[in-house]
Amino acid sequence: MLLKSLKLSNFRQFRNEEVQFSTDSDKNVTIIIGENGTGKTTFSQAFFWCLYGDVDFKDKSMLNKIVASELTPDKSATVKVILSLIHAGTEYEIIREQVYKINYSGKLKGLNSTLNIQYKKNGQQEFLKPLEIEPRIKEILPKELSKYFFFDGERIEKMSKEIQSGRKSYEFAQAVRGLLGLSAFISALEHLKPTSKGVIGSYENSYDAKSNINIARYTDEIDKYKTQLEKIENRLKEIENEILKSEDRKKELEKIIQKYAEGEKLQNQKKNLINKRSSTLNSKRITIDKLLREFNDKASSYFARSMIKKSLEILGNGDFTNKDIPEMHAKTIDFLIKKGTCLCGTPLEVGSKEYNNILSLLQYLPPQSIGIAVGQFIKESQMRAKTSRDLFESYSSTLAVIEEQNDTIAAYDNEISLIEKNLVGIESVAPYQSELQICEKVIRDRTREKDELIEQRGSITTKKERANTERQALTLRDETNKKIEIYKAYAQYMYDEIKKVYKENENFTRKKLEDTINNIFKDIYQGGLSLTIDENYNIAVLVDDYEQFSNVETSTAQSIAVIFAFISGIIKMARESNTSNDERVKMLASEPYPLVMDAPLSAFDKRRIESVCKALPNIAEQVIIFIKDTDGDLAKEHMGEKIGKQYRFDKLNEFETVLN
Repeated sequence: MLLKSLKLSNFRQFRNEEVQFSTDSDKNVTIIIGENGTGKTTFSQAFFWCLYGDVDFKDKSMLNKIVASELTPDKSATVKVILSLIHAGTEYEIIREQVYKINYSGKLKGLNSTLNIQYKKNGQQEFLKPLEIEPRIKEILPKELSKYFFFDGERIEKMSKEIQSGRKSYEFAQAVRGLLGLSAFISALEHLKPTSKGVIGSYENSYDAKSNINIARYTDEIDKYKTQLEKIENRLKEIENEILKSEDRKKELEKIIQKYAEGEKLQNQKKNLINKRSSTLNSKRITIDKLLREFNDKASSYFARSMIKKSLEILGNGDFTNKDIPEMHAKTIDFLIKKGTCLCGTPLEVGSKEYNNILSLLQYLPPQSIGIAVGQFIKESQMRAKTSRDLFESYSSTLAVIEEQNDTIAAYDNEISLIEKNLVGIESVAPYQSELQICEKVIRDRTREKDELIEQRGSITTKKERANTERQALTLRDETNKKIEIYKAYAQYMYDEIKKVYKENENFTRKKLEDTINNIFKDIYQGGLSLTIDENYNIAVLVDDYEQFSNVETSTAQSIAVIFAFISGIIKMARESNTSNDERVKMLASEPYPLVMDAPLSAFDKRRIESVCKALPNIAEQVIIFIKDTDGDLAKEHMGEKIGKQYRFDKLNEFETVLN
């Protein structure tokens, strides 16, 4: 993309101004010089307003103040910005207009802005249809990345922190992938994906249920599960965003609170108590686990204790001593009874006194000797009683420890609560402490909700897969549905293969981007730091000699160098892809982009300004710089031979600036 010109009519302090940007490949730099307050930022914001209808100004009225003051209720004034550019070989003229009127009470009102795009086709001027405009703007330059190509040096540190923190949206990563030449893969995957709008999804909804009514039932179930999963995924993204925002704000609040001596002291005490409470809580969990394991192993002895005690009391009242007959066995008595005669010769007639006496001896003889059995039972019972008594004492001791731990935790909770009240009581800290507690509650609540949703997602996914398996078994029995199943399998195969190739190319591209931005970063910021890029295009800053130290705190100059290297790397790769002989690079060829910067050099020292000025023209196909007078001489000194166009802002008054 090459920017040809920008024309402003009644846009804030610019009544009727136009800039023609240099499109010369050898002299590809345009410099616009002006002091603070002359309109550099306003002019750069005109790009945003023209493309997206949005600006960063608090005052959203775009109409020049002088023109607004001359309005009467029967008149109107129009703000217009025309951006001319070349994209993918086509010349575009993007025109945004907004009409302003003043009512009889003197209040200025702007109507909704209108956007039109005209382009040249076969030498003829044509206009895009209304529904084609937004997709074409997104194709030319996604809004998610616009502020990185038209970036403001005064806001650059915030942008750098955003890239490094991983707080960007999914759309940002997709936009970067598109700019790096991965759009074809992304479009193919979007076309095939298994959703209602994709090819695979369309096959899902085309089964003929006439052959088996259960096909429709399973399809309805699968659609229901898909809807539930989609809701869960959307909510998980929302939760993640809420947690990240709360964590960011929590860190900010903790820093604010710690600025105050008393607040810092109390905050440290609170953290110490929280750590102690956590340690005690963990010890309590270990103690309870030990108690439960011991209870599971020995609970039977404990619950039998009362029965053993009663049995011993009963046995203690009986006399079982000296009743066993030594060396005599029950078989001997059986022999005598069958013989009918005692050893002494006395007849043993059934029912006689002698017969009954000898029969009673059986209970005292082995193997049914009650004395021996009772003795063994008493001995074992006493051992079990002792074990259960020891177990009871162990339980009592462990429960006492748990109770003590509960008291300790309660004491910590009380101390933490008192500290929080004291923090609220400190006037300068009070609102921050209250907000901090809200942030902590949000983090706890959303984390709990996230865990519950992940569990639900697993359960629903299992049900969906089961229903899909059942439906597939039914569809394969019918020729029409069998064909659909085969078509869907082909589409799924294509989807998986493209996704695989896409992943390989994306990894290659991301690694190349990482190498490219590191080369640029080290040229601008010489100092022992390097950058890494993860799969979501988040940047981490590493200390070269100590790689374990990632995401180190960066200075303003380092932050500017980080974001500058990131965007410059994308621009350089896009530019080089059109001339590379590497097949993989050529396959990923994308449109080169300009670099438009507002006050980019302010945070750098003279040495780094020189490095930046020398690097810029070689990285981007087109460079446009809005710069202060104080930095202008340095920029001209180091980029003199590359400067194709040069302008200066002249401030006529507070409400009007002209270009010379």
